[in-house]
Amino acid sequence: MLQQLAEHIDNHFSFLKERKLLIAISGGVDSVVLTHLLHQLNFTISLAHCNFQLRDEESNLDELSVKELAKNLNIPFFSVLFETSKHAEEHKLSTQIAARKLRYNWFDELIKEHNFDYILTGHHADDNLETFIINLTRGTGLDGLTGIPAINGKIVRPLLIFSREQIETYATDNNIQWREDASNSEIKYIRNKIRHQIVPLLKELNPSFSKTHLKTTTFLKQSQQIVTDKMEEVSSKTLSKKGALLKVNILELLKLSDPKIYLYQLLKEYKFTEWNDVYNLIYAQSGKKVVTNSHTLLKDRDFLLLLPTNEQDTIENEEVIIHKDKIRITNPINLLFEKVLKKTIIDTNCIFVDKILLNYPLVIRKQKAGDYFYPTGMLGKKKVSKYFKDEKLSLFDKNNTWLLCSNDDKIIWIIGRRQDKRFLPSNKTTQLLRITN
Repeated sequence: MLQQLAEHIDNHFSFLKERKLLIAISGGVDSVVLTHLLHQLNFTISLAHCNFQLRDEESNLDELSVKELAKNLNIPFFSVLFETSKHAEEHKLSTQIAARKLRYNWFDELIKEHNFDYILTGHHADDNLETFIINLTRGTGLDGLTGIPAINGKIVRPLLIFSREQIETYATDNNIQWREDASNSEIKYIRNKIRHQIVPLLKELNPSFSKTHLKTTTFLKQSQQIVTDKMEEVSSKTLSKKGALLKVNILELLKLSDPKIYLYQLLKEYKFTEWNDVYNLIYAQSGKKVVTNSHTLLKDRDFLLLLPTNEQDTIENEEVIIHKDKIRITNPINLLFEKVLKKTIIDTNCIFVDKILLNYPLVIRKQKAGDYFYPTGMLGKKKVSKYFKDEKLSLFDKNNTWLLCSNDDKIIWIIGRRQDKRFLPSNKTTQLLRITN
């Protein structure tokens, strides 16, 4: 089987050669076999073991066995001790979720500290089958039914097409020792129930069930690729991005055969849960929104606007005072105040004013009802709200636009957009001030 494993890695994971690899090793047969295999193939590997302290002395024996393996093969070894139960209780997580978070956070630290290129795990075909059934029972789409990806960013699973039985046979034939996790036989965990109760029944109905599942997964992945290709085409017509802001063109979306499912595909990565509320935004009035911990989706005329929640200004009445001797501010935005001798090129991020005309202290604030200013390049005054409307600013843009005002509440500058001409310098100006955003 060594030749079969080696050919599989050579055909599908050749990019791992000459890379610095970290194997996540528990002491079980899968990760131990993966270690022996890559060691024989002369890959550059290190081992990382997490002791979650969930099985008393058994957890410590697991760590010792892996440490001994690393010593025998002369492989660098990293280990960490976690108070998993305490972490789960403090953060109100299940033990399994807590262990997963602790494990991958530590892996991220190792990657940064030691410049590893990839983390390898020993997941195999039986793990994939169990994941398929778990996702099926919970309700899922194509993503859930295609199971565990062989490559997911820096996580690589080279053994995913091999069954646990094949891996154990290889270990036995090559006199490779491993430790069996006693908790794997306990059926209090859903994965173990599926492993020991559901899968045997399915194999009773179809002795080739594992092979059938592998074929099904292949077909589903092919179908998923068709969806991916179609969504690239749809995204090019319906999505546009500017900085952190994502815009969904509603008019283009409504041209599609099933706008609801396409909207789900466009936004699924943002983890919305109330999808009916998301879809109903298409027909809602401007200003309606759906908010999660991470993102806000807002209806604005013919668009849905998506912005990270932490990008929005949530303090509507915040004001910042700027005294006469202030040269720079950095919060809530960056502004630089400089005395200069002459005007240079002006753009939307820079204005020149006559300092004598300013009434200090200056104030930075958001728009208020009734605000007006005298826009440069225009006759007369204009309400700020009308200016925003004429400029077709989205609600997100309006909420994130600041006004620089004189102490008598006259607007000096809609920052980054338009200056008020009442403060423009003249030929008689003796104190020229440049303000840069």
